[in-house]
Amino acid sequence: MSASMLPLSAPLRAPGLARNEKQCQTVAMSENLSTDPTKIALITGASRGLGAALAEGLAARGWHILAVARTTGALEELDDRIRKAGGSATLAPMDVTNPEAMIQMVKAVMGRWGGVDLWAHTAIHAAPLSPAGHIDPRDFAKSVDLNLTATSGLIALIEPLLRGRNGRGLFFDDPRAGQKFFGSYAATKGAQIALARSWQAENAQLGPQIEIATPAPMPTALRARFFPGEDRAGLAAPRDEAERILTALYGD
Repeated sequence: MSASMLPLSAPLRAPGLARNEKQCQTVAMSENLSTDPTKIALITGASRGLGAALAEGLAARGWHILAVARTTGALEELDDRIRKAGGSATLAPMDVTNPEAMIQMVKAVMGRWGGVDLWAHTAIHAAPLSPAGHIDPRDFAKSVDLNLTATSGLIALIEPLLRGRNGRGLFFDDPRAGQKFFGSYAATKGAQIALARSWQAENAQLGPQIEIATPAPMPTALRARFFPGEDRAGLAAPRDEAERILTALYGD
């Protein structure tokens, strides 16, 4: 398997290049990827669950995928599946809570493509369930950092990418406010969606268009942290939910 990787301090490399350090330092962009693909989707939190399913669904529609996540191995597995199905992807094994990394990523994407057609933000920190009076401060800080602070920073950075190609932003609601033991997750996820809704209202006339979807319960690693031992037979497959959401946005 070979994949295009997005480094922090170098231009984008094209799909199909072997991960050979000397080669990656010297080789130019491959001609097999257009300088202006029909559609480009940036997916933050793309390695697993709904993010990965959205990446595969969009790739099957002919989109080029910019997949961002911390776990390199999972991104490479995603890339394998996308390529096996005839699609293309660029991998960015980065932490969205690292502002310097995100700035470099956005510069690389703007320089290479001038923007993106879709930003789907699925990255989330799910703190362990806990009574409100016993929330671990470190877990709460991680929730604030990823679910809210990083999202705010990404909005500022990615808005020009969306405007560059008349793109859309896509967020995912998971309303848990008032449920027992969900205080840390519910507070920070709810704040993230509140921020997205404000961004949506602010850009209603001029764009970018901001969409907020509410996926059905899925057998993801996030949900397993909340409901260990749950019977998953009745949960929606991420691939099916991704297809439902993409069909609502873009049709068949």
